[in-house]
Amino acid sequence: MSNSKVYGLLGLTAKAGKITFGSEACEEAIAKKKIKLLIIAEDSSEKTKKHFKEKCEENKIEFYLFGNIESISKAIGKANKAVIGINDKNLAGAIRKILNGGDVIG
Repeated sequence: MSNSKVYGLLGLTAKAGKITFGSEACEEAIAKKKIKLLIIAEDSSEKTKKHFKEKCEENKIEFYLFGNIESISKAIGKANKAVIGINDKNLAGAIRKILNGGDVIG
């Protein structure tokens, strides 16, 4: 898996405005069925991981534990973000493919 490709796609997704970040915003977007894929930083608190895993399972949203808070935050140009929701199904699909060990076209 290429972490730099995932971070690059997260940055692209943020620039396109197809991202939700932060715990409260992601929770609202999950409730409104806007999130297609959720990324939780591996170094976020156990409480945060457990909470969002449960929310995703309840709402049938795919999620991944990936990266760390610092790298994810840097990729999207924000500070201290542990939870990232991807709102676009095509971008979510591209990120999912890389996280599952595939490669993105191009």
